[in-house]
Amino acid sequence: MRLHLITPLVALLAAGSDAPDVPRPGAPPAPTNVMIQLTEWKVSVDPAALRPGVTRFIVHNGGAVPHGVEVEGQGIERSIPLIQPGATDTLTVTLKTGRYEVYCPIGAGSHKKLGMDTHFSVGPTRTTGPAADAPYRVQAIHVVGGGPVIQILPGPFPFPDSAAPILRQFGDEREGLESQVKDGPYSDNVARISGTFSFDAVDLGATKDSVAGTAEFNTKDGARWRLLIDRVQTKDVAHHPRFGGVILGLYYHGSTGVHTPLVPTINSAVALWAFAHLYRNDTLVTDRAAVHVMLLSRTRRMSDFALQCWDCSKNVVDELQLQVLPGAGEAMFDAPGGFLFINWERSVGTKRKP
Repeated sequence: MRLHLITPLVALLAAGSDAPDVPRPGAPPAPTNVMIQLTEWKVSVDPAALRPGVTRFIVHNGGAVPHGVEVEGQGIERSIPLIQPGATDTLTVTLKTGRYEVYCPIGAGSHKKLGMDTHFSVGPTRTTGPAADAPYRVQAIHVVGGGPVIQILPGPFPFPDSAAPILRQFGDEREGLESQVKDGPYSDNVARISGTFSFDAVDLGATKDSVAGTAEFNTKDGARWRLLIDRVQTKDVAHHPRFGGVILGLYYHGSTGVHTPLVPTINSAVALWAFAHLYRNDTLVTDRAAVHVMLLSRTRRMSDFALQCWDCSKNVVDELQLQVLPGAGEAMFDAPGGFLFINWERSVGTKRKP
């Protein structure tokens, strides 16, 4: 199937570079064809040094989720907002001499932050290569949980019809996710509890991220829990495309096709995956608890803490979500559903220097 997508592109590029049209007298010059390839999480421009004039960008989304492209520089700002996986589109721009940025604009800059950002030069300006090749800017955040604290208990997902089309993308994981639609951790079955949570997370890229934090809370059944987070999970986690470590600024879940749709579409100040030591009533349960944390745009009503929206990405970012599962091969926790899912509904994240 991929051959049917690539073959016409190769033919079009060949026609544009090896056998250019000969312009008629007085006719505008034929555009130069330039290939842009989009994948998770990279933008490639070939070639990266161009001539001034009319340029036709042939943009192919070789990734597994929707992407877009924006070309910006020298007073030009042109884009294709959305290209489906496997699809190809074109963007024609008249380029002046200078340096340009090319990036994926999806998710209010979220895909760009994940690495979908590069540069090219036009004319004598020398390119310095993709933005991803530049020294990685260290990003850090300090988060404190606040406001009402709730425990989310097993129950049906409130938006099954909205999630169903996205679930079809999940292959072998689809069956497990569909069971969570009927009785899972993203429900309106909640209980008011008490507890505290604070952590520091550093996004250093690749496998160098770090996190340190402590959560303490009493669950509905009266148990006292303490969680010490001290190791980042850098190995890929479940669901496609795969994430691990610390990511500052991410648009995903819900209708995005990125990660599970069993959370409404959100923006996050920080999303992280980690391992932790977990204690119940001062007794160690495991040193390998699997932890997922998000400081995300508000998903729940303050009146009854029910999920209030399928697309919550434009809401204020103040909901701190902590999900704790047993380590691989370990028994489920002594808690409803065998997992712990706690929200702090008025939380704050502060960017800082590490």
